[in-house]
Amino acid sequence: MTRLWNGLPSIRRAVSLLNAVDSGRFPRLLSRLLQKLHLKAESTFSEEEEEKLQIAFSLEKQDLHLVLETISFILEQAVYHNLKPVSLQQQLQSIHLDQDKAEAFATAWAAAGQDTIEKFRQRVLTPQKLETIGWQLNLQMAESKQAKLKSPQAVLELGVSNEDSKNLKKVFVEFSHQELFEFYNKLETIQAQLDSLT
Repeated sequence: MTRLWNGLPSIRRAVSLLNAVDSGRFPRLLSRLLQKLHLKAESTFSEEEEEKLQIAFSLEKQDLHLVLETISFILEQAVYHNLKPVSLQQQLQSIHLDQDKAEAFATAWAAAGQDTIEKFRQRVLTPQKLETIGWQLNLQMAESKQAKLKSPQAVLELGVSNEDSKNLKKVFVEFSHQELFEFYNKLETIQAQLDSLT
C-alpha cells in the first residue's frame, strides 16, 4: 500500500528527516498541522515560528519545509482515503518511518482525523461569498479612422471572500451590451426560482 506515497517527492530523504525529529516535540507539531490542514490559503507557521522550529528540530530551512510538506501530504492522503489510524500506522512503517513516529501519526489521526475530514468536506461545500459589487462603463473607440463606432463595455467588480482567508479577492468581469443583457436574464430566472422556493 506504499502507492499512497508515490506522489511525494524525495520520500527517502523526507523519511530520514522525520525519523531524526525529536520524538517529544513531534506530536505537538503533528497536532498543529492537523488543525490548519484544511486552510489552504493560510500558512501554518509564520516566518518567526519557522525559525524557532528550525532551532528546535536542528533543521535547515529547506529540510524543515520538506518535513512540513511531507507531514501535510501524509495527512492529506489520510483525509482523501479516510484511513483508519491502524492502517495509517502500518503504511507509514512500510515506508520505513520509525515506529514511534508512525504511532504519533496514528494517535493524532485517531484524535482529530474525523474532525479534519469534516472540515475538508465543509470547505468543498462552502463556495466563495460575494461581499461587494462595483461597476464602471468603458468606452472603446474603434481602431480604424474610418469607423467611428464606440463599443461600450460594462465592467463588474466583485469582491469575494471565503473562510480560508480574511482577504477580499476582487474579480473583474467585462460584458458587452448583449452579454450583460443575457446575464441579466439569467439572474431574473434565478430570482424567479428562488422566489418560488420561499
